[in-house]
Amino acid sequence: PVLTRLRGHLSTSNTRKHHLYYTMADNVVEADRTTLSSFIMMQTKDPDLALLMTSMEIACKGIARAVRKAGIAGLFGMAGTKNATGDSVKKLDLLSNLLVINALKKSRVCAVLVSEEEPEPILMPESDAGRFCVAFDPLDGSSNIDCNVSTGTIFSIFEKTSPGPPKASDILRSGKDMVAAGYCMYGSATELVVTFRRGVERFILDPSLGEFIHIGSTMKIPKKGKKIYSCNEGNFTKWDKEIQEAVKNFKQDTDTSNNNNEKKKKKKKKKPYSLRYVGSMVSDVHRTMLYGGIFMYPADKKSKNGKLRILYEGFPMALLVEEAGGLATTGYFRGRIQRILDLTPVGIHERCPVILGCHRDVEPVLKRYENRIVSAERKSKL
Repeated sequence: PVLTRLRGHLSTSNTRKHHLYYTMADNVVEADRTTLSSFIMMQTKDPDLALLMTSMEIACKGIARAVRKAGIAGLFGMAGTKNATGDSVKKLDLLSNLLVINALKKSRVCAVLVSEEEPEPILMPESDAGRFCVAFDPLDGSSNIDCNVSTGTIFSIFEKTSPGPPKASDILRSGKDMVAAGYCMYGSATELVVTFRRGVERFILDPSLGEFIHIGSTMKIPKKGKKIYSCNEGNFTKWDKEIQEAVKNFKQDTDTSNNNNEKKKKKKKKKPYSLRYVGSMVSDVHRTMLYGGIFMYPADKKSKNGKLRILYEGFPMALLVEEAGGLATTGYFRGRIQRILDLTPVGIHERCPVILGCHRDVEPVLKRYENRIVSAERKSKL
């Protein structure tokens, strides 16, 4: 009846247009699309990995529901505790942590679980232990949850290779050993972005079906994408000179970054970059992967090892960005420039600096560090 009255006020052409929109909306439910579980089986033919991802999918659906009902259910605000890395814990952090842990435990394909909210790794009994070790941040960006900003769940997956009962060393490995990684973002839509080391795939939760639906081709960072830099510029005075200079160059309308000879330096006119910083790593990295640009959370005078955790923030995002054709580096860290995936943590909550994005924007930052190393080597020879 509402549609009938509405159409009575529309011209014939507008009626056809609106009818098309309604038909398209109906077809979203009826369309024959590939679900997450089907996609994994087709791509990997690994039933254990499919079961693991199905369990993660269940947890993410529960978190998405909790996030949407947080205000109604009284889940806004602090829980009054701190997590293993010293961050204040929100009520939704605790709930999200339980949802992921319980789902992965019941899958019976996991051996070791590492959560941002747990001080020690969770080791499965040998009788129930499976093949995989999973590290996760159950609700990244939760400090923004009360103001309705996008949040997400980040995870990395390793395969246990050592014999015997599960132990922490099964997951304290190089990022190159990951078999899969991803994040689920809770925003205007609930979107799961995942890699099985065969490119980066996107899945959207269809609430009418209760399934994550594959939405198309492999995700790639644009080579000449939008000129966006993303960082917490409030820390500017604490950064090293190279990061400060890189940020200044992003903001200027002239480019002097590619010529180190002061006498021959030529200033080229360019459009200044735009600053976009949400403060939720999932949101900032997701935008960087779709639009291009650079995301940076470097080390500073206060946090000399950086702020982001290697196992469940640095590693998974680095793998996704590299699989999408970008670069992921620590910058100058522990005496040298390092690729994030080359790190091997010695503790489950160890941190590292993170600089990632498209080649166009990350390479000039690395060039500044390379120039520092060359300059230091010249001075040492004098």
